[in-house]
Amino acid sequence: MTLDERSAQHDARIEKILAMGGPEKLGRRREAGQLNARERVSLLFDPGSFSEWGMHTTSRREADRHSTPADGKVCGVGTVDGRPAAVVSYDFTVKGASSSPVSNKKMQHMKDLAAHSGMPVVYLAESTGVRMPDIMGAVAMGSGDDSSRFLRRRETPWVSSVFGYAFGSAAWHTVCADFAVMVKGSVMAVSSPTLVSMATGQDVDREELGGWKLHSEVTGVVDVVVDDDVQALAATRRFLSYLPSHNAEPPPLAPEMLHTEEESIFDILPDRPNAVYDVRKVIRNIVDDGSMMELKSRFARSLVTALCRLNGRTVGIVANNPLYKGGAIDADACDKVVSFLVLCDSYNIPLVFMVDQPGFLVGLDAERKRIAGKVINWMNATSLVTVPKVTVIMRKSYGQAFVNMGGGATSDAVAAWYTAEVGFMDPRSGVRIVHGLSQGDDPQAFDRHLEEMSKDGGPYDLASVYGAHDVIDPRETRGYLIRTIEILTPKSTGGVGQHLLSTWPTSY
Repeated sequence: MTLDERSAQHDARIEKILAMGGPEKLGRRREAGQLNARERVSLLFDPGSFSEWGMHTTSRREADRHSTPADGKVCGVGTVDGRPAAVVSYDFTVKGASSSPVSNKKMQHMKDLAAHSGMPVVYLAESTGVRMPDIMGAVAMGSGDDSSRFLRRRETPWVSSVFGYAFGSAAWHTVCADFAVMVKGSVMAVSSPTLVSMATGQDVDREELGGWKLHSEVTGVVDVVVDDDVQALAATRRFLSYLPSHNAEPPPLAPEMLHTEEESIFDILPDRPNAVYDVRKVIRNIVDDGSMMELKSRFARSLVTALCRLNGRTVGIVANNPLYKGGAIDADACDKVVSFLVLCDSYNIPLVFMVDQPGFLVGLDAERKRIAGKVINWMNATSLVTVPKVTVIMRKSYGQAFVNMGGGATSDAVAAWYTAEVGFMDPRSGVRIVHGLSQGDDPQAFDRHLEEMSKDGGPYDLASVYGAHDVIDPRETRGYLIRTIEILTPKSTGGVGQHLLSTWPTSY
């Protein structure tokens, strides 16, 4: 064979690989408004930066070698905003992007390469699960090496975007990821509705089994929900912009550091101490313009977790939101904040706690959801955090939640607004418990006991015993946080923490 013939043969092979599952399947995707695996890769990476690895892989089964281009996984390396990242893009047009020993080998190599080189891994997840002919039988099952397949040391960020059907490894990688985005209409579950129906003998609704509402509002696995593929890839790129490429460096500084107060904090905060408001407005008032990226916004809404920027620097904010349940912290909120602490500590992101909470939500449902254990899990995680922690007590902070939200010396720096109120519980509840009185029973006696219960509960009382390091005007919060985080960042390490939470369980 001449060189020209070899060249032509090579070009023909590549053309066939790039055709993926063929024009008919690709056409059906276009008609449905779905991008294919290679189109998603093109939108994820900077133009012209993608280098594919494993293009010529196929199934190792002779019967499938000619029908499995790239063995259903498009893998390789490109750049996102100029920084390298690895990708595993599931090609649903090739046997439903089902996983085989060969494609698993490719995916494992991307993880190993990313950990070794110090770059994120992005999973563009859409799969029917394992490829049955390849895995059936004891020989196939016993030949694998899964000893570290889903090991998470959080050396580099993992991100997963869920499209269409996501079963098997597509679900496993999403649950392992530091950030998960899901397109509405997608389904993510351990097994398909068909298999679940066969196993249970019941009809299974795909949305109920693993739809976006389940995973964003009930399980809390999904961080962001979007309408289409393009938005999913934009959310992925945005999330990566807040994080370092690997855990041995601080997050990148944003080039622009604009801050415009659209609304005064005094216009947001109600005069009455028990009146509700949306804490997200307060956060936006403090952080750099347009920099707030809320994670798990539909899950455990009484507590907000968000990546933001202060003077161009990435920070993680944990804030009670009185708009939901009065800011009371339930079992799901405990899980939500622990997940966020793990993220921030693993990738050198300073933490800010903004406090306005009446305590943990109590009752039969709370106990059945194991809230006592979740409160202590949170405390254990907080004790292991090695990035700077700053607490701002805005209004009320009661009971054990005072400690979980950064009081009791669990933060490196504590400031109280002059509107702060701290105690074991709401003084009004204290009067009812100790004296058996409500305000309607005997207003004068109630007010007298209320004054007694409220004694020593103000911000200056907290500061007098050095429980708060300063009492500040709410309008000074942005400047206070910028200065304090700078002071607390260890110069000897460049802001890199010890990552004591890096092997914390990936899900809850």
